[in-house]
Amino acid sequence: MLLNMKLIIATPSPYARKVRVVLHEKNIKFEEIIDVPWNRDTLTKNLNPLGKIPILIEDGGEPLFDSKVIVQYLDNRFPNPLFYPAAPTENVSAKLVEAAADGVSDALVLIYLENSRQEKLRSSDWIDRQTTKIYRGVQYLSEYLGTKQFFVGGHFTIADVSAFSCLEYLDLRFPKFNWKIEYPNLKNYWDMHKTRRSYSETKPKTQIIETMAN
Repeated sequence: MLLNMKLIIATPSPYARKVRVVLHEKNIKFEEIIDVPWNRDTLTKNLNPLGKIPILIEDGGEPLFDSKVIVQYLDNRFPNPLFYPAAPTENVSAKLVEAAADGVSDALVLIYLENSRQEKLRSSDWIDRQTTKIYRGVQYLSEYLGTKQFFVGGHFTIADVSAFSCLEYLDLRFPKFNWKIEYPNLKNYWDMHKTRRSYSETKPKTQIIETMAN
């Protein structure tokens, strides 16, 4: 498949990882461009009005941003395999799991950024509020999964990509929460899928961001 695709990512990002996994699973070749969207010299400021990654760039096309938009675009253009199920009930279920996993990741990002501010400016109430979202979101994922091998429909979907990316992002950003002990079914799920090639080739890595002045 001769394409000229570039994906702007941050190496820890669970959102960028979702797109990277899907590209690998669809056997689409692409170039990764690593950026730090929080830094002053970020590439994202000229490509996404929201200043966020991932961003997918193709020759002759407008930049695409937001992991959900990008994956749905890839599904429409390269439907084998399909990550948003065609069956309406499965489609909604997959999107619910994706929303929960992304919501946990959102809270993790907000805590990380709050802790990147000067210590005197940090809000413990804000951090506590995000922490509650993390615990409740992971509980939701555990209950939704139950004893299944896959989150939705007995096959690999965006729900699995989102949940797995979220769980490994938890390990990176919130190691004090030992979800593998608290939710054995999620640990079994993680053990079952962790050697999948698209996961092993996209493992998150930390980046250094500039200290926020306010």
